[in-house]
Amino acid sequence: MTNAEKERDILARTLWGEARGESLAGQIAVAWTIRNRVLDGKPKSWWGEGYVGVCQKPYQFSCWNKNDPNYTFLSGVKPIPFREFAQAQIAADQVLAGKVPDPTGGATHYYATTMPKPPTWAKGAKQTLKLGRHIFFKDVP
Repeated sequence: MTNAEKERDILARTLWGEARGESLAGQIAVAWTIRNRVLDGKPKSWWGEGYVGVCQKPYQFSCWNKNDPNYTFLSGVKPIPFREFAQAQIAADQVLAGKVPDPTGGATHYYATTMPKPPTWAKGAKQTLKLGRHIFFKDVP
């Protein structure tokens, strides 16, 4: 697998783990949040380097936490349902290729509305978008 193929695969797996059940537009918004971290312009970024580094940075995308139920699918122990993964791959391809504009307005963070309460980092951050079951933010303190 080439580096580009690995980045696409890890991004698509992250989209499936974080946003399956969302519309294509919702998955694109999550992908742009990841892309905004990748393209932050800082050498040796805190976020990690490249899509693989950003997606798999410990405790940033919970689907990659080893105790998360999604991890067995993302790590390949269990197969991801084909149709669900196909949509995540489409979202990943469109964002990686720059075929769709950033609907999040530069967001680097989001959280699911299904959480019992907003995360502490959301206080003082600028909300940029609410789409599906996710709320997106930038300028997180």
